[in-house]
Amino acid sequence: MRRRMRSVRARATLAATLVVAIALVAAGAAVLLALRASLIGQADAEADSVARNAASALSHGLAYNDLDLPDGDENPVEVLDRKGKAVASGEDVEGMNVSAKASDRLNSIANDDAGDTDEGLADEEDALEAGDIADETWYGEGTATVEGVTADYRFAGVDVVTKGGVPLTVYAGAPLSAEQGAVGTALTAMLIGLPLLLVTVSGVTYLVTRRALRPVEGIRAEMAAITASEDLSRRVPEAATHDEVARLARTTNETLAALESSVERQRSFVADASHELRSPIASLRTQLEVGAAHPELLDVEGAVEDTVRLQRLAADLLLLARLDAGERSADARLDLAAFVHEETGQRVGDRVEVSVDAESVEVAGSRGQLARVLGNLLDNAQRHTRTSVAVTVRRSGEWAVLGVADDGTGVPAAERERVFERFVRLDEARTRDDGGAGLGLAIARDVAVRHGGSLTVRDTPTGGALFELRLPLAKSDRPAQSAQPV
Repeated sequence: MRRRMRSVRARATLAATLVVAIALVAAGAAVLLALRASLIGQADAEADSVARNAASALSHGLAYNDLDLPDGDENPVEVLDRKGKAVASGEDVEGMNVSAKASDRLNSIANDDAGDTDEGLADEEDALEAGDIADETWYGEGTATVEGVTADYRFAGVDVVTKGGVPLTVYAGAPLSAEQGAVGTALTAMLIGLPLLLVTVSGVTYLVTRRALRPVEGIRAEMAAITASEDLSRRVPEAATHDEVARLARTTNETLAALESSVERQRSFVADASHELRSPIASLRTQLEVGAAHPELLDVEGAVEDTVRLQRLAADLLLLARLDAGERSADARLDLAAFVHEETGQRVGDRVEVSVDAESVEVAGSRGQLARVLGNLLDNAQRHTRTSVAVTVRRSGEWAVLGVADDGTGVPAAERERVFERFVRLDEARTRDDGGAGLGLAIARDVAVRHGGSLTVRDTPTGGALFELRLPLAKSDRPAQSAQPV
């Protein structure tokens, strides 16, 4: 039972049922109270009319015995003097038991005759002259016994003074059987209909919720199957609707597609890395085995070159792993112009001299990672240039732009995005030793993106390749925003 209550369907059904039950009980209570008040109001009006008719006859001098009073079982009437003694009553009326409020009225009248006079009541009595009827009507509930049968009534009391100056009180009743019957019938209908309505509401809510959540269960089942099979090419079913569940399915499929692409890139990366590592390791092993068998044939320089290549490749792979893991760049400030002059001045072994034209701009980032980017761009330019390599630094709005240009053959327009992919070498005829592992530009772009910038390539006016690294300026080095006219 507890497990079932944990489901969304059960909780939604319970919540909807409770809300409807509370609303129905409140509405039913309001209807019953309004119905009872309306029927009691009608009974008050009826009793008041009967009492005032009798009081009107008495005020005109009609004798007690000549009063034309209605049947006792319909509207019992009693006329009381100031001592509370009945001087006249309706036919077959054996007794009346009026509510506490009306009884207090009678006691006040009796006490007035005994000398214990209520000032307000005395004033009212004194205000009535012979033949007058009081404007105020006293209402209350009680019972009346007619022909031996006692029933509930609503009573109205009216004070009157006869033409002879005798103060009297006329009490007339209206039966409450209609009110009790109507309220009882309504209450019975509610007690029967409320459970049936709640059962209907709970059943409909459960079915509707079950139908609405059926696609979610399909998504869950398919995700469980994908997890078990490890087949990321599968997709969860998408409903044809445009509701939240359909959007959840589309987002899930987008996530699966991104995950599949990431896994494929990772697998390709591992395969390419293994392939790149295999060649220098195999070459180094061969040279060492030959050197062990024939020391005079050991190619020390070749072994050193292969070892250096392995070291560089391992360093590149480690940096890519850090970038993929989300390593954040250090927030250090540096002058890009001074940085370029320093890095280019430390390079040795370049076959073409590097020229620098740098404007002083400040950026924030990791010096080590940005040095790797500049080094990779210069290495790429040295491999492809004919006679010159130029480095420029300039400001462009809120960006610092570092450009590395060569006068080689350039990069075809169709390949300008592919060159930034990992282990990609456009010139497949190049030897691995000359062309590198194809990771330099991929690392450079990843570092640029991690710094909030970009790395693109386009042609130079002479037909070579121009790689442009854009980095956001340090906050204090950004141009102030011009004031807008009011």
